[in-house]
Amino acid sequence: MTQPIEIGRLLRAGTTGFVAGCRVNQLDAPSFGALVRAPLTDAYQIFGIIHDIHIDDDGLVRQLVTAGNVSAEVMNDNRVNRIVPVEMSVLAVGYEQDGRILHLLPPRPPLSLDVIYLCDAKDTARFTERFGYLRHIVNNKEIPVGEVVAAHILQAQSAHKDKSWQERATHEVITLLRDDYPTLMSVLGALSDVSV
Repeated sequence: MTQPIEIGRLLRAGTTGFVAGCRVNQLDAPSFGALVRAPLTDAYQIFGIIHDIHIDDDGLVRQLVTAGNVSAEVMNDNRVNRIVPVEMSVLAVGYEQDGRILHLLPPRPPLSLDVIYLCDAKDTARFTERFGYLRHIVNNKEIPVGEVVAAHILQAQSAHKDKSWQERATHEVITLLRDDYPTLMSVLGALSDVSV
């Protein structure tokens, strides 16, 4: 069994999503559109999709940007040793309780400093076997829906042995957006860049 990949710790949370933080040198695992999980107990964990990753500035970065020639040592020190977190915004898309996966909003959010893990292929395939969770993405007008759907489908397809999964997921998205033509066109445009 592979070791779970810890990508960060929870900064703040609500029922519809949460924000996790990590150091810059931990940033090799999480990516936009990735499925993540926050285990709260052995029998309960929340699943979400990363829809934004950003790094806030601080006073030192502002000074370095205007300094001109910044040495490699100073840049490396700023990226590795400083404690400016990378923040990942995660949309809650379901949860697992007592071995049963539900594509509903979780009954309670994770708590501050809970560990957030990147879902491995097995967890991704189990969670995305059915498509009910996609409604949380396509109904959220505060995220770049087309880009999130395309990035997620591209990553989730690699967890499925059934190569028709991407086609079935795309059909589900079309069904969900049949009455929202502008969003549907945005999603289909982004999906055309990831079709296999």
